[in-house]
Amino acid sequence: MKTLQKFWAGLDSIPASAAWLLGDLGEARGRQELFVRQSPQKLKALREHALIESAISSNRIEGIEVDRARIGTIVFGKPPLRDRNEEEVWGYRNALKMIHERGSNLGVSVETILELHRFCRSGVLEAGKFKEKEGDIIEKYPDGRVRVRFKTVPPDLTPTFVQELVSLWGRCLDQTTVHPLLVLAAFNLDLLCIHPFRDGNGRVSRLMLLLGCYHLSYDVGHYISLERLIEQNKERYYETLELSSQGWHEGQHDPWPYISYLLFIIKSAYREFEDRLAQTKSPRGAKTQMVEAAIDNFPGSFSHTQLEDACPGVSRDLIRRILRNLQAAGDVECLGRGPGAAWRKKR
Repeated sequence: MKTLQKFWAGLDSIPASAAWLLGDLGEARGRQELFVRQSPQKLKALREHALIESAISSNRIEGIEVDRARIGTIVFGKPPLRDRNEEEVWGYRNALKMIHERGSNLGVSVETILELHRFCRSGVLEAGKFKEKEGDIIEKYPDGRVRVRFKTVPPDLTPTFVQELVSLWGRCLDQTTVHPLLVLAAFNLDLLCIHPFRDGNGRVSRLMLLLGCYHLSYDVGHYISLERLIEQNKERYYETLELSSQGWHEGQHDPWPYISYLLFIIKSAYREFEDRLAQTKSPRGAKTQMVEAAIDNFPGSFSHTQLEDACPGVSRDLIRRILRNLQAAGDVECLGRGPGAAWRKKR
């Protein structure tokens, strides 16, 4: 809310880096409709893959892990859930499904924020309820020391702050003097700083980021997981969030590190989306293409485990077979022996 209050008062200028990213994203959205008309089967595979990656990555950022062999069943099946971690992933998947199906018809409102939290934390008493106790963000050091990294909004003020945040979202978009993507990133930063829930704030913020993209017609999150890209850049996520939250309560903070980070994430999603759809030369299956795209995205060597993490929903046996085929074709090489051996692209 403090960031959107600044934006509502007007911006004199924006950093050059943010302006460049906005220009690139405008061009990407302009090409979006053309790409979406291509290869319906490939788009279907991308949607399914993004759903899996988003449900897994957004929870994994919070330290919630599930058995890889169970991922496809949890996301697409109706299994009896084994533990609390699987319940969390299943709930996030249901929240994603609602956003993908309803898109911009699902309003950016206090009710939506509470409903998304109800999905994420289903099965616990606090689900869909604002925090009732103080919930400052604490950082713990290996030597046992702790520090308050950020003091969040008190429980008694939280509903008012969230209502004002939602109101400012609509007012800032209506005035059209601030780019809508900047309004979206500012909304996301303010929501995290308000920290309206005892637990689940990060997941709700990522769901609201996806929903906000739909409202602004940046639909790439339907095909490429924004959550997975955030997880891959997790250190920068926490770094920019801390930088941009300093002085937030007084309205003296610098929102641009975090805003530029989110713009970079959305741009990366568009770049990956176009790259994947451009790979039309091969008639091979969609999962094979996903594995090959993941290999191409590794900047250097990678392990079998890393490749599995990048391709949730793809069986271990299929990944091994693809690696053997690529190795036989001279496209990759194995740098060691055993299951922990590193692999590397040769071309």
